[in-house]
Amino acid sequence: MGKSQKIAKLLGEKQKIEKKIEELQRSCKHPAKSIRGVREHLDSTEVVIRWTCDVCFSIVGIPNKDELTNYLKQ
Repeated sequence: MGKSQKIAKLLGEKQKIEKKIEELQRSCKHPAKSIRGVREHLDSTEVVIRWTCDVCFSIVGIPNKDELTNYLKQ
């Protein structure tokens, strides 16, 4: 198997995994949440502060100014 075939196979697997994660996150009830630093996009290195689900790690909101200030003080 050549490199391009291996890469194509891995990209296909990656797409399947991302789709499964998306399905699990969509079905999650987000019972608990925390403020965390997360990557802005999957392919980004920039970190943004967001409310995320403690179960599925999905972004569920944006903290207000007071919440952000308290988080940054920690």
